[in-house]
Amino acid sequence: MKMIIAVIQPTRLRAVQEALTKAGVTRFTICDAQEFTQREDRPRIFRGLTNSTDVLRKVTLEIAVNDDFLQTTIDTIINVARTGHRGNDGDGKVFVLPLHEAVQFPPETRGKGAI
Repeated sequence: MKMIIAVIQPTRLRAVQEALTKAGVTRFTICDAQEFTQREDRPRIFRGLTNSTDVLRKVTLEIAVNDDFLQTTIDTIINVARTGHRGNDGDGKVFVLPLHEAVQFPPETRGKGAI
């Protein structure tokens, strides 16, 4: 079992959500997030005023998968979350962590069956 944490652009959330559902990944958590970056200033225009920020809005997906769904889930996220043919800097990141135990309740189910 693995825990996938994907940080993506908010504008790509709906497309990634639909693609994951079609791939058979039907349970995941969606969180609003902010990414801090120390790259050169990126000017933003809001209501006609230009400002630069080092904190960018993102969306985080937390997905627990069995090993047989791991590569499909990663590929789906990467292919759909891109904002262009080859993608752009800042499109996102995917982290894969070991998941030692999963428990669903009720009824209490443990291991692969809980995912």
